[in-house]
Amino acid sequence: MRYLVGLVAVLWTWPLGAAELPARSTVDSVTVFPSGAEVRRIVRLQLSPGDHTVIINDLPQQVIANSIRVEGKATGKLQIGAVDSRRVVVLRSDAEAQQSARERIENEIQRLKDERARFEGQIETAETQKTFITRLAELPTRPLPPPAAGHAQPGEDWEKILSLIGSTMSDVNRTIQDARIRIRDIDRRIEELEKELANQAPAVEGRTEVKVHVSAPAPVEADLVVRYQVPSASWTPLYDARLATGSKNEAPKLTLTRRAIIRQRTGEPWENVVLTLSTTRPASDVTAPDLKPIAVDFEPEKPVVGMAQEMERPAARGRSAPTLQGAAPPMPAAASDQAAEETFAQATITEFAATFAVPGRTTVENTGETKRVVIDELELEPTLLVRAVPKRQERAFLYAKMVLPKASVFLPGEVSLFRDQTFVGTGRLPQLAGGDEHELGFGPDDAVRVRYSVADEKRGESGLISTSRTDQRNFRITVKNLHERPIAFTVLDQVPASLNEEIKVELMSGTAPTRRDVDGKRGILAWDGTLEADEERVIEFGYRVSWPAAKNIRFSQ
Repeated sequence: MRYLVGLVAVLWTWPLGAAELPARSTVDSVTVFPSGAEVRRIVRLQLSPGDHTVIINDLPQQVIANSIRVEGKATGKLQIGAVDSRRVVVLRSDAEAQQSARERIENEIQRLKDERARFEGQIETAETQKTFITRLAELPTRPLPPPAAGHAQPGEDWEKILSLIGSTMSDVNRTIQDARIRIRDIDRRIEELEKELANQAPAVEGRTEVKVHVSAPAPVEADLVVRYQVPSASWTPLYDARLATGSKNEAPKLTLTRRAIIRQRTGEPWENVVLTLSTTRPASDVTAPDLKPIAVDFEPEKPVVGMAQEMERPAARGRSAPTLQGAAPPMPAAASDQAAEETFAQATITEFAATFAVPGRTTVENTGETKRVVIDELELEPTLLVRAVPKRQERAFLYAKMVLPKASVFLPGEVSLFRDQTFVGTGRLPQLAGGDEHELGFGPDDAVRVRYSVADEKRGESGLISTSRTDQRNFRITVKNLHERPIAFTVLDQVPASLNEEIKVELMSGTAPTRRDVDGKRGILAWDGTLEADEERVIEFGYRVSWPAAKNIRFSQ
């Protein structure tokens, strides 16, 4: 087959007499974005010479009309003209099966109604018998007619007659009761079937119909490819970080497995399709936002009380100007058991995006349920360190610092953390690119002991003429490494940050911090270093706050 001479871009006035040719299409491949998806359908045709209008009406209603594109290939010359689309309402694809089910339910309801009528007839007959028997039971209370001349009064065995009447009445009542029970059961079953029948009502659904105008000078076989985008689909990354802490003679290892969670409610199932995941966001903004000028001016002078009405001008009525207080408004915000191997997606990394081709074919139902696939797995050589904030917790936490390989893209997502094959919790991985460094926390490290204490607190006044008040505090932190190998550490603490020039904060002599204002946070101090096996490090520091004695201060966070 050779590629078409004309594709979607070839448009001309199409003959009104073109033959309409209904066609069915099948989903062949899908590219899923973080928000939305692009679907590729294939239509196989056998065309006779002449002009044709191929009608494809099995696209979902959610199709973004401007995204529809048609291309293809054929065994001979074939031209594609105009491509039209519109929303239509059609019977659901399971309409025939529903009609068969409706007929079965209707027949069953009719059979039950006939059976109900039969039991109603039994009740009517039994009620007639019951009336007759009741009248017979009244005979002993009625006077007997006079005997005929020359005949004696007949003797009646009323005991036997009454016994027979009672037995017959019992049988009649039982027949009536059984029939009523059967009618009640039939009514319940009919009610259930009528509800089921209501659910089997012929259902319609919205679809997108695409008309493709084609022309072939000779008989050809063609495959048309219809591409379109739908909004109700997405994929999100999910990570597993498995840390093997190693030992004195074995380096630590970090295995980072990347998975994808796929969901879709596009109105069509993706059955046995080639699935590709892309980091491109086609539905997001395509240009940078625009900024509007911000003006700053003096506030207008307030009118003197009592003169406001005289100074008010008619042109100013109904108009109010915003007041700026010196700040701009904020921006928006086999023989032996072997472990099963997982197959990974084939990654294609470009300068602006990444795609991952899921191996084989995959099915994703149109229910919103999650479909999980494995993308890839990275083996990294991390650097272990511990971090402690003893002011909050006298405990060290283990971190693994990793450097991502070049030509890799990681979207933000949840990460499940495993330390030496034990699940320790979940974290969050931010958006990262190749070469970025990132630290993952793996919970408390009980082999590093941390102690924190307040060594001294003093409050008082100083000065002779211009007195000031002071608040001085000193702290002592000890960190001990109980591992059999050296480990890097970071201890974090803080001193108050002054918001007024009259309030002075001084760092007292002691163990000088390695870093100040960590991560741009004022007053946050850090002590970095490496602890040898069984080594203990002592950190002593303090601060003094002074302010005018006539004023009071407060500490806040």
